[in-house]
Amino acid sequence: QLPTGLYKKVLVILHDSILPYMNEPTLMIDFLTVAYGIGGAISLLALNGLFILIHQHNLEYPDFYKKLYSLLDPSIYHVKYRARFFHLADLFLSSSHLPAYLVAAFIKRLSRLALTAPPEALLMVIPFICNLFRRHPACKVLVHRPNGPEDMSEDPYIMEEESPSESRALESSLWEIRSLQNHYHPDVAKAAAVLNQSLSEIEDDISGLLELSAYELFDKEVKKKAADVPLEFEPIRGLFGKKNDIFAEHFALD
Repeated sequence: QLPTGLYKKVLVILHDSILPYMNEPTLMIDFLTVAYGIGGAISLLALNGLFILIHQHNLEYPDFYKKLYSLLDPSIYHVKYRARFFHLADLFLSSSHLPAYLVAAFIKRLSRLALTAPPEALLMVIPFICNLFRRHPACKVLVHRPNGPEDMSEDPYIMEEESPSESRALESSLWEIRSLQNHYHPDVAKAAAVLNQSLSEIEDDISGLLELSAYELFDKEVKKKAADVPLEFEPIRGLFGKKNDIFAEHFALD
């Protein structure tokens, strides 16, 4: 049992400062699997080391995607390690051999959690979801379902279900993204509206969006050159628009 702070310090550097210099990196399997099962930020940080063991050392982790799915909670859009998590999630969900129900469950859960996410996270996750549709065309039924649910009460998707296979995500639709088309931030509304059109085959590059911050969004808005906006409006009452215009006594605007 290690203190939480020590777990984080070790896991942050494990993938690039420890594993490459070990004669048998597989000795870290037990440590990483235990860390992955703890939950929260520690599980997110353990993903880097697990990815190396899975990708380079043929580690077979049962229920890996089920655990990855369980890591998706409201805090995922707010944590310090958000960029690291979504970078790895993008790699794990890149295989075209993943079943449609699994990818649909990830798309649906990310969309549901997006309803309470900050704008900087939404501008990253919406292109992320679009890329998943490009890789897995079978999931496009979530977008092109004409009689899909209109709100949460009618949605067959079971948010509380821990297993992606039992979540009924493929029976649902992405009404959450449709709701984001009315988002108060114009860039978010514009990004969400992309799903109304047919997606191009080329994936969006999300690498530049992973670490997008609220400060950068605010700074971008401040530097925009806005057109002059009238701050006062007075309805026309006479021929030349003045309130006490002498023409108003003799002419009417019909």
